[in-house]
Amino acid sequence: MRTRTETRSHYEVQRDRRKAMADDWRAHRQTVIRSGDVEHRQAGPGVTAGQYIGAAAGRPTRLVDCTEYRLEPGAVSTARRESWDTIYLVVSGTGWTEIDGRRVSWRPWDAVHVPHWAAFRHGTDDPRGAVLLSCSSRPVFESLGAAWTLPADRPDPTEATGGRRGRLHTDYDEIELRPNPKGTRSKFLVDPSIGSRTSGLTMVMVQLGPGLFQAKHRHPGEALLYVVEGRGHSYFGEQPTGGREEPWEAGDLLVVDHFLWHQHFNDDAERPARLVRMHLMETMLTTMQALLDPLVLLEEPPEELAKAPDATIPDWPEDRRPD
Repeated sequence: MRTRTETRSHYEVQRDRRKAMADDWRAHRQTVIRSGDVEHRQAGPGVTAGQYIGAAAGRPTRLVDCTEYRLEPGAVSTARRESWDTIYLVVSGTGWTEIDGRRVSWRPWDAVHVPHWAAFRHGTDDPRGAVLLSCSSRPVFESLGAAWTLPADRPDPTEATGGRRGRLHTDYDEIELRPNPKGTRSKFLVDPSIGSRTSGLTMVMVQLGPGLFQAKHRHPGEALLYVVEGRGHSYFGEQPTGGREEPWEAGDLLVVDHFLWHQHFNDDAERPARLVRMHLMETMLTTMQALLDPLVLLEEPPEELAKAPDATIPDWPEDRRPD
């Protein structure tokens, strides 16, 4: 007796693979990751790493990841090269980052860009230690099968291209904090407009006035917003209304993905709140816009912008970063 073996078509194989990926993505999705839920592990002598979003945290992502590094006084991280690039926000403490032999010193709220394949390491002599928050394009390179790490003493694979260009360090005090139409004040820390040359990673400090909010909008993900200071809540929903609200406080990470309508509110009537927004949209969003034209991917309805507070009017406290 002959038995018949069922063979799935190429169409069915691809369909099921894509569905499984989407189901897994949705199962691990989180909108707010609390600082207390981040598990730190030893990453070298005097250095621990706690991942907010990424494979190591059990929260897979396709575009960008986010990790907090804590350096003990006198610690120096292991030097290495990576095929992806990374941007860092200095959360607290003072120290330095060495990039291809060039050392830049940093203080709280400064930003550092480590280009792909650059040999780098971080260090601090601060008696309080230091905390760095990273955002990298590693997940994209993993999707492409091109995520590699090399020892720092290995040759730079891109050395023949003429060296590195672009801003590597931004002193927070160098950039003006300006009001914008969304009702907030903001300043670029990593962006092409100030000379940064990344794979598309950008970083901007957003300040919400006491008791004020940012206009509602949406865009493709993933955008990460780290709460630097203050407390508030955010609206997230597939529709402009009827979504859910999530509270947040300093140290939390907001994850805005899959074209969600979102809006952020400062719940403190006396003090400003600060969020640092990080994403890879400088390349990914513009590429998607070209692929999907004429679809609109960045939606900022005029009626929502009209509701935004006038960020030039509030009596803003002095813009001072931590000592």
